[in-house]
Amino acid sequence: MTVKHVLFILTNAAEIGPNKRATGYFYPEVAHPFEVLDAAGIAVEYASPLGGNPPFDGYDETDPVQRAFSQSAAIRRMAHSRKLSEVDVLDYDAIFFPGGLGPMVDIANDPDVKRAVLRAWNAGKIVSAVCHGPVALLGVTLEDGTPLVKGRRLTSFSNAEEEGYAKADVPFMLEDALRAAGADYSSTDPWQSKVVVDGRLITGQNPGSGTAIGEALVEALQGVTR
Repeated sequence: MTVKHVLFILTNAAEIGPNKRATGYFYPEVAHPFEVLDAAGIAVEYASPLGGNPPFDGYDETDPVQRAFSQSAAIRRMAHSRKLSEVDVLDYDAIFFPGGLGPMVDIANDPDVKRAVLRAWNAGKIVSAVCHGPVALLGVTLEDGTPLVKGRRLTSFSNAEEEGYAKADVPFMLEDALRAAGADYSSTDPWQSKVVVDGRLITGQNPGSGTAIGEALVEALQGVTR
């Protein structure tokens, strides 16, 4: 059996906004998808725009999944994430962007991120993201000039969630930006799990969607139709 590989592309941003709020990737949005993928025998590797050890936020030691990940070989490998410009996404079956506020700083605009998304998409790979991770999709334009997200069903951290969480810190509202780019955006109640699968595009709404997006990735990689 051929082992499937997923590339997690993480933020390097440790702070955001005028108040210099501490941030990074949101810990459960890595730990929970990883647990599901690992249990299914799917390999996970790590990259980031700058390489190295990505900063994190939101660690909860009372969550056994997060605690297990914090003690794993996987997080030691993440501490040496590869520089994205030196990685070919065609070596992977899927790419995945965890959220946290950090992606709103660097993943939002990084040209290597946009090239990676387009290269993966054009090669028939799975492109996935959760929470603020779908900001990676913004600014990606197909050969015919249309935005990648135009007309595609997806979700992300919602305006309702941002209002009570980080509206003063983020440079823009992600839901609004995705809608403006033509995405067929939908969401559920704040902080409740939601995953949208539109062909090879798989998105999750918030931290509570981490396990579900891992499950959706496993199904897609194993060829299970939903």
